[in-house]
Amino acid sequence: MYSFNYHRPASLADATALLAKASDGKLLAGGQTLLPTLKQRLAQPSDLVDLGGIAELSGIKVDGGAVVIGAGTKHAAVAASAEVRKAIPALSHLAGGIGDPQVRNMGTLGGSVANNDPAADYPGAVLGLGATVHTNKRTIAADDYFTGLFETALEEGEIITKISFPIPKRAGYVKFPNPASRYVMVGAFVAETASGIRVAINGAGPGVFRHKEMEAALAKSFSADALKGVATDPKRMNNDIHASAEYRAHLVGVIAKRAVQAALG
Repeated sequence: MYSFNYHRPASLADATALLAKASDGKLLAGGQTLLPTLKQRLAQPSDLVDLGGIAELSGIKVDGGAVVIGAGTKHAAVAASAEVRKAIPALSHLAGGIGDPQVRNMGTLGGSVANNDPAADYPGAVLGLGATVHTNKRTIAADDYFTGLFETALEEGEIITKISFPIPKRAGYVKFPNPASRYVMVGAFVAETASGIRVAINGAGPGVFRHKEMEAALAKSFSADALKGVATDPKRMNNDIHASAEYRAHLVGVIAKRAVQAALG
């Protein structure tokens, strides 16, 4: 690990100021990706701004028709929240299946969404529910937020403060995890929202994406049978040592059907 200046601000305003002053500053949330990267000397930031001490970034509340979760909220807190479990059971289920207990008690919602690992769980929920990402500068709709492999619409110095998840009529999330790493090989978040059907596929390709063909089929009939015959283009899939593109394309259909069944209870 290279040397760096460490800061632990107590407010969002202080964190923003510290990040602006740094020549090459990085934000530290739960550290599940950044710390291993630093240990392997794959990054050499001048400053590390730890967001863990900022109380205003944590918390869960139901506000009108949405569940609002602070960016610093741990996965374990989301999984254990009675409010989340009642309003969006699929989101609670998703959070409870991330990694292992150690990861769930350190990793944060904001860190996961900011990192946008294609094999992470939370991007599926953000896109599948049509959530809104709130930052210290603006709000970003889920459909505009994820832009590519480990890439998002976040700009330099922009910090996620909270994410607002609209409460759906029903939703389900199912994933096929890698047996060794527990990262998502194929995941599907299916939701019937006030604005229509949304199907988000994560883990299978270079980035999370909406499966428009599945959305159209489920809009006609919200049932697992409606997805029979709906194909997924292997060209959109990852092809690596863990699974071929063709296998992942097939698995998308299997997992999506299970997600629909989960939504139906």
